[in-house]
Amino acid sequence: MRKVICLLAAVLVLALMFSGSAYSARKKIIRIGVNAPLTGDIPKVGEGSKYAAMMWLEDIEKAGGLEVGGKKYEVELIIEDNESKAESAVKANTKMITQDDVLAIVGPQSSKQAVPAGEVANKYKTVMISPWSTNPNTTLDRPFVFRGCFLDPFQGPVVANFITEEFGFTKAAVLYDVASDYPKGLAEVFKAAWEKKHGAGSVVAYESFTTKDTDFSSQLTKIVKSGAQVLFTPQYYNEVPLIVQQAKDLGWQGPIVGSDSWGSAETVELCGEACYGLFFSSHYAAAGAKGATKAFIDRYADTYGYIPDDVAALTWDALRLVQKAIQDAGDYTGRVEKDRKAVKDALAQIKNFAGITGNMTFTAEGDPIKCAVIVKINDQGEYEFYKSSCP
Repeated sequence: MRKVICLLAAVLVLALMFSGSAYSARKKIIRIGVNAPLTGDIPKVGEGSKYAAMMWLEDIEKAGGLEVGGKKYEVELIIEDNESKAESAVKANTKMITQDDVLAIVGPQSSKQAVPAGEVANKYKTVMISPWSTNPNTTLDRPFVFRGCFLDPFQGPVVANFITEEFGFTKAAVLYDVASDYPKGLAEVFKAAWEKKHGAGSVVAYESFTTKDTDFSSQLTKIVKSGAQVLFTPQYYNEVPLIVQQAKDLGWQGPIVGSDSWGSAETVELCGEACYGLFFSSHYAAAGAKGATKAFIDRYADTYGYIPDDVAALTWDALRLVQKAIQDAGDYTGRVEKDRKAVKDALAQIKNFAGITGNMTFTAEGDPIKCAVIVKINDQGEYEFYKSSCP
């Protein structure tokens, strides 16, 4: 009898073990990847991306999971550091897609990483949405790749038009990193837009440098002597303060105008008063924000101790776009290839999405139709809305 009881107990234990295993196998977890530069040249960009993602996940968890087709599913974030390197971004996407079975990926942010990482995502038919990459090649001929920001072919003319209308200038100079996709591409677009307005040769100095350079005196000396009235430099927060200060030390007295890469809180933190009064094109302005945008800014600032930059805001919008696409797909089967395609199809159909960085409707290429903002760095070092420019 004792043997029978022991045998029954063993069978019961095994049954419970296999029941637990079967439950684990049946449990469907939605995994979302985040490909961000947590280290490397622009870690503040990665930090903003990570913090926005953590806020988004907090909301999902408070709601008891992500509701799809009347059921709620647990969501897990897989955050990978791309080290601000193209090869690391490719490696991160490959890992998340082939090993972690992510349903979709948010990031990378910079075009230098987003362009090659997008090739991987499209190859494996996995949705990727870059919040911040403005280079056209990120989404070009890649149906599974989207973005949450305007493109350089739109941003370049916006800046050229603003400078012309605001200052009445006809001679411009450009300083850019020739080894990085984003500044190189935007510099070319700006030059073409400027010369279309003011004629060939109206960009009187077109100077370049290479990533990690810190001494721009040779290029800036040429710019100062060129007769240029304005300097356009589409660089990142770690380079802008050096460029601005060195230009002023060499006698530059005209305006220096930037692009959305200036949007990090670190730009003015590192640049200080030297950057007060300067303008740049961007995706949103924190100072004077209202509604859902203000609510996001206040919550982020209360949680992390500083005003979120455009990268954080765009990452928030990108995650909410992914969330909407998953929910609009109508069903979550747990069969990752099928679900990825369903999310891609749903994302492509999104229209008039009310993001905190503006309303969005996707084109056939996966690019949103949305407005740009001209931001002024005011005398308190705040990023203040100055004017908008819409397609």
